[in-house]
Amino acid sequence: MKILVVDDEKAFVKGIKFNLQTEGYEVDVAYDGEAAILQAKQTEYDLIILDLMMPKKDGLQACREIRTFSTVPVIMLTAKGEESDKLLGFESGADDYITKPFSIMELKARVRALIRRAGIVATAAKEGERVLRFGELSLTPKTRFVEKNGQPVELTLKEFDLLEFLMEHPGIVYSREQLLSMVWEYDYQGEIRTVDVHVRRLREKLERDPAHPRYIITKRGVGYHFAE
Repeated sequence: MKILVVDDEKAFVKGIKFNLQTEGYEVDVAYDGEAAILQAKQTEYDLIILDLMMPKKDGLQACREIRTFSTVPVIMLTAKGEESDKLLGFESGADDYITKPFSIMELKARVRALIRRAGIVATAAKEGERVLRFGELSLTPKTRFVEKNGQPVELTLKEFDLLEFLMEHPGIVYSREQLLSMVWEYDYQGEIRTVDVHVRRLREKLERDPAHPRYIITKRGVGYHFAE
């Protein structure tokens, strides 16, 4: 697995690189948002670790631009701990978020969780192809491909995972806590609005009228379910 680590603190980047290399990952580094975008265009990474506060272009800008051409999983790093900052990170397209200071063990756990998910996808790709369909929407788990009216829809790793999970269980209402556990695979320590952000982004990409969704339905006071 090849990882790109982006942060303007060179000593910090050196430490992260060393620790990830001891886990067997191949690691490239960059020190600003513009360099991160360029390297993401030139190299196919399995994961990007991206700091929020950087020169030239910050992490939010870099992540948004990377999302225009890639669905690579992104972990956002920042010294800010406010929930609003975390939600901005998710809205920019990040799949995970860690607040500095953090332990290297926590970072490794987050990296392993996303890498493990990629491994599950690779295993599933060896099995028979199946397609989930509802109305004008279709999802192919094997190729992680989504179409709406025959047109491809670009989704991030977690957007796809969330949509696939809900489509596989139509009509079943899941709480935000349950979705965090089943889709993200570990506890987000109460940041349940992470689910709301991803649902909103899915609706913006999939629904004709996001204010009146046809696919992902809100069960007020409970959670979400995919239409039957």
